[in-house]
Amino acid sequence: MAKESVKARERKRIATVARYAEKRKALKAAGDYEGLDKLPRNASPVRIHNRDKINGRPRGYMRKFGISRVTFREMALAGKIPGVTKSSW
Repeated sequence: MAKESVKARERKRIATVARYAEKRKALKAAGDYEGLDKLPRNASPVRIHNRDKINGRPRGYMRKFGISRVTFREMALAGKIPGVTKSSW
């Protein structure tokens, strides 16, 4: 499980990207790269890292479910994800 400070930092980045989205779009359309340089670094959407919504794990992220492979397996075996069953053949 990730530290709370790391998860909070990621939430802060997401909020910063949302706050500056319109301004970034306008500056890019105008071709004002000097103006883009003056925006905060965390205003760039490239700096957002996908993390598990439950425990913040940065690796093994599954986009479709928004959780990591470890959490996915635990929840699937417990029957907490609708439509997902353990396969057997």
